[in-house]
Amino acid sequence: MFMEERLEKILEIIQDKKKVLVKDLSEKFNVSESMIRKDLQRLEKEGKIKRTYGGAILERGRAYNENTTSRVFVNIEGKEHIAKVVCDILEEEDVIFLDISSTNLTIASMIRNTTKNITVITNMNRILMEFDYSPNIEVISVGGTFNKRIGGTVGAYTVEQIKHFNIDKAFVGAGGVNIEENFLSNFNFDESIVKKEILKNSKKNYIVIDDEKFYKDGAHKFGTLEDVDYIITDKAPDDTVKVELDKYDVKVIY
Repeated sequence: MFMEERLEKILEIIQDKKKVLVKDLSEKFNVSESMIRKDLQRLEKEGKIKRTYGGAILERGRAYNENTTSRVFVNIEGKEHIAKVVCDILEEEDVIFLDISSTNLTIASMIRNTTKNITVITNMNRILMEFDYSPNIEVISVGGTFNKRIGGTVGAYTVEQIKHFNIDKAFVGAGGVNIEENFLSNFNFDESIVKKEILKNSKKNYIVIDDEKFYKDGAHKFGTLEDVDYIITDKAPDDTVKVELDKYDVKVIY
């Protein structure tokens, strides 16, 4: 096998498994471990992977400040799967928070049909409109400075209001969940400050993300895995992700 072909195969394996060991690659391709290390060095220089002790992981992507409305139409099936999980979690008389998130908008569109009596608190304007015809759902709108790009309220006034809520369950979106360095992140600074305050004021915290967010980071941190009780995702995460989350006692639901 030529080196270029081997590099391509190695990259395919890392993209699939997210993490590899030099020893395993050496056995698979029947070449020395030093040769594999050189291959990984080259892939790292090309910005495709990140070398780790004894192996390599997929280079983390960057979460960008996309318009929330446009994200609603990305991975629709995955978002609907997450929404169904949330519907099953809700209990009678729950007070929940749905923050600014395309996934939370999908969640709102599904739970509006629930027969349970619940209270929904949100700082996303489109979520408010989902409950126009849901008499059993009380809706509380959080004020603040309206950010048109992300479609919701942020800022000091928003943060101050959140401090006064007694939240049973918070469902919070994220641009990235970094299990190696232990942080949650997003792409908008003001929104990240709001997310941080929501996590502080909820009895149980649920991060709602599709699986790819385990491999992306936003520019602004808003919490750590110690702040999280559950992560709801669209499919079973990689085993290495599960192992790391277990260390922080974070349960994954999918």
